[in-house]
Amino acid sequence: MDKLQHNTPWYKQPLVWMLIVIPLSAVFGGISMIYLAVKTNDGLVKDDYYKYGKQINLVLERDLEAKRIGLTGQFDYAPETGAVLVKLATTKSQLPASIMLELQHATRAGHDQNLELVLTPGNDYHGLIKGLIPGRWHIQLTTPRWRLTGELMHPGQTTIKFTAN
Repeated sequence: MDKLQHNTPWYKQPLVWMLIVIPLSAVFGGISMIYLAVKTNDGLVKDDYYKYGKQINLVLERDLEAKRIGLTGQFDYAPETGAVLVKLATTKSQLPASIMLELQHATRAGHDQNLELVLTPGNDYHGLIKGLIPGRWHIQLTTPRWRLTGELMHPGQTTIKFTAN
C-alpha cells in the first residue's frame, strides 16, 4: 500500500453539496411562489365574472337613463387634501340625496375606492378619498337608476367633465 487512501466523510465533499443545493433551491423557490400566490391578490380576474357578464345589459340601461334625463357633471379632485367635489345637472329629473363614487385603477384593483357622496345645500357633492397612486383611473358616479363614467390621469389631471353617452 504505497498510496495513502483518503477517506473523507460525505459531508466534506463539494460535489455532494452541489447535488443537494440545486434541488433544495428549487423546493424553496416553489414554496415561496405558493406563498406569494396565496397571500397576494393580483386583481386581474373577477371571481364572479360570469354573473358580471350577465349584468352588462343592466349597466347599459343605466347609461341610457342618464342620457334620457340629460345628466351632466363635473368631478374636481384636490390631490393635496384628497377632497372631491362633484357637481351634477339634469334637465328632466331631481338630483338624488346621495350618489356612489367609484374610483377604479386601470391595472391595480387593490387600490380601488368606493365612497358615498351626500348632496349638500349648495347642490353639489363632497367627499374625501385616500391618496391616488399614479396611473389611469376609471371614475363612475352611480345610483340605482343611472351611471356616469369618465377617466382621470393622475398625476396631472384633476378635473373631469361628465356627459351621458
